[in-house]
Amino acid sequence: MLKKQSQRLKRHKRIRAKISGTKDIPRLCVFRSNKHIYAQLIDDVNGKILVIADDKKIEKKKNTKTEVAHKVGEELAKKAMEKKILKVVFDRGGYLYHGRVKALAESARKNGLVF
Repeated sequence: MLKKQSQRLKRHKRIRAKISGTKDIPRLCVFRSNKHIYAQLIDDVNGKILVIADDKKIEKKKNTKTEVAHKVGEELAKKAMEKKILKVVFDRGGYLYHGRVKALAESARKNGLVF
């Protein structure tokens, strides 16, 4: 496995050992690849995904990856509000808190999620 990827997985395991989501306060999990970004609200107690948002429906040709991540955060917050979820626990997935991950998190905060 690549060195960067194995370091990220170590960080992710360390973070996941400390945080967990419930039905009332789910875990906001972020995954990013080179082309896409995904966000989920997860109930770890029951093992269910409550809300999913990704960038597959967003037009990416005119936007940067950071702008797309910002839109994914908006979409996630809107879907969470529809299901009456206000508070979440943020799981950055072992990624550093900057760039696309930061844009997604700040956008979700601006649109009503508290974490």
